[in-house]
Amino acid sequence: MKKLNHQVDKYLIDGCMRCKYGGTPQCKVNNWREELEILRQIILECGLTEDLKWGVPCYTINNKNIAIVSAFKHYACLTFFKGALLTDTHKILLQQGNNSQSSRILKFTDTQQILEKEHIIRDYILEAVNIELSGAKIEFKKNPEPIPEELFQ
Repeated sequence: MKKLNHQVDKYLIDGCMRCKYGGTPQCKVNNWREELEILRQIILECGLTEDLKWGVPCYTINNKNIAIVSAFKHYACLTFFKGALLTDTHKILLQQGNNSQSSRILKFTDTQQILEKEHIIRDYILEAVNIELSGAKIEFKKNPEPIPEELFQ
């Protein structure tokens, strides 16, 4: 297992510190600390390197981003940067928003959900690593702003 990063230890205590609730009992990290710690352990056991980027734990291989874990108001999540390339054989990955082309997330609202899916989570992490090591790229669709009709005249 890879070495723990002390910046991530601090995140799990204080939160991301990007909002006024950082370091207070109201910080959303406090609601999901146990879930985040379990996800952290699973990811590190898969051999990824732990860092802190954008204020949240980020996991890499050869300095390439694979996934992040983060706390939201109603859930903790594991986000795969190139999640759209994962096969998602268990149909559990979610698109973050209508315009999200690359990342996919797994949402968790309790530790039991994580423990029940631990082997699936590991498989998805290892697949994400293999995708990154293969050099596969996301082909982003271009969605240009609509051109007003009067400009065509």
